Amino acid sequence: MAAGNELIPHLFRTEYSKITAVLGRLFGFDHIEIAEDIASDTFLLAAETWGMKGVPDNPVAWLYTVAKNRAKDYLKHDAVFAGKVKLQLQQSATELQPIDIDLSEKNIVDSQLQMMFAICHPAISAEAQIGLSLRILCGFGIEEIADAFLSNRETINKRLFRAKEKLRSEKVKIAFPGKSEIDKRLETVLTTLYLLFNEGYYSISQNTALRKDLCLEAMRLAYLLTENANTNKPPVNALLALMCFHASRFEARIAVNGDLILYDDQDASLWDKELIVQGEYYLNLAAKGNVLSKYHLEAAIALQHTDKNDTPEKWERILQLYNKLLITEYSPIAALNRTYALAKADGKEAAIIEAEKLKLDSSHLYHSLLGYLYTDVDNKKAVAHLQMALKLAKSNTDKETIKKNLDKLLLGINQ
Repeated sequence: MAAGNELIPHLFRTEYSKITAVLGRLFGFDHIEIAEDIASDTFLLAAETWGMKGVPDNPVAWLYTVAKNRAKDYLKHDAVFAGKVKLQLQQSATELQPIDIDLSEKNIVDSQLQMMFAICHPAISAEAQIGLSLRILCGFGIEEIADAFLSNRETINKRLFRAKEKLRSEKVKIAFPGKSEIDKRLETVLTTLYLLFNEGYYSISQNTALRKDLCLEAMRLAYLLTENANTNKPPVNALLALMCFHASRFEARIAVNGDLILYDDQDASLWDKELIVQGEYYLNLAAKGNVLSKYHLEAAIALQHTDKNDTPEKWERILQLYNKLLITEYSPIAALNRTYALAKADGKEAAIIEAEKLKLDSSHLYHSLLGYLYTDVDNKKAVAHLQMALKLAKSNTDKETIKKNLDKLLLGINQ
């Protein structure tokens, strides 16, 4: 029984989303909840049965068989549902014939990719796309999603319900878009995966295991895109490279108590060398063709950060990459990061001039940066900016980091 109790949560994380994707493609968004219910019931039955009889020799095959049988029983016995989907499933007008529910590896992957494109539809918000991706594609529970978004169960349930209703009203099909549209839609998919990864990597949730899981799921879905000829494009490989480089430092940037460890203070021996090598592999693949996306540039910047040597040459390379990134796609965060690189390459005085041009006065990150830049240049201004950053910060993690820097600065001034 203990073995089953340990195995089922693992299998739920790896297999729930596969079963839901295949059944979801069969039922469509009109009845996506049925697919989710059948997948959930399959695992409930596994918990009951395996607890009494022990774990079967091939637990994954057992789950797939039960899911298929339950789906077929539903199609056979639910007359109302059968009547609604009969035309959709192209059955005869008088009898719903048995449906082949294909849970082969190829069909699972195809179903997950098609579900990804359907969920990442421009008709719903980026936040809703991430939520649905976590629920349907990654098998996350409502409580986990609420934790990731620092929200509550009721809010998440309402958000997912509205998103599903919108996809139904837009009659979004769970299928690959046409070849002429795939690049356009792929951009939205990549944005969702990018945000999903960032939700884990930069999350303000204190649940370290959850934060890592979010990153790993984003990487898994990006990997699926690289395995399909229609979606294995340079920006996809660049995004996966970026994720690999960032994930390589995951263990080094989170302390045992959950506090954030900044780049300069990280123990490079904790960086995952294998992930760095994988990142270089995907970045090389991304170099094919003439496309230069923001993911290429961010991946190149992240690659530079896998070298802990603190040399002006390294920071000059990073600075030039940020210059290109801001031209390709401007963002306030990229502008702040560029200013940090400028300080490393050309000194704090030059960086202060550029930083103050940004005028991001409502951002705690902006004031944290200025606090760092003014330290040992004008310590009174440094203190003022760190105090403002502390006032604006929302998460306990950010507040603790800022407070440590402020206390350290005040101690140095008073000595």
